[in-house]
Amino acid sequence: QVQLVESGGGLVQAGTSLRLSCAASGRSVRTYSMGWFRQAPEKEREFVAAISWSGGNTYYADSVKGRFTISRDNAKNTVYLQMNSLKPEDTAVYYCAVDLSLRVGVRPDEYDYWGQGTQVTVST
Repeated sequence: QVQLVESGGGLVQAGTSLRLSCAASGRSVRTYSMGWFRQAPEKEREFVAAISWSGGNTYYADSVKGRFTISRDNAKNTVYLQMNSLKPEDTAVYYCAVDLSLRVGVRPDEYDYWGQGTQVTVST
């Protein structure tokens, strides 16, 4: 079992930054890929970013490329999402997830454990 707890969300103005954290417990995730997804009201959960177990490979949705950066600290069993130049359309609940396979997934159904989410609201 893996427990994931996200933190760092909040209400911010457009153009500013936030850093989300996702701390894992119960089992080390250092050998697994991790991902961030988000879900806005009345919308499907969508891929935001993913990172391989080593951190050597990262993937981003086109909508966040160049603004968001995913990283991980395996010693702390934690993955991060640095979000810069935030836009109102980034408003959503952000979830982290772990993929216990050897792939780096971009679809929600490829991930095995999920956190409860943290709200990010970007105002104009």
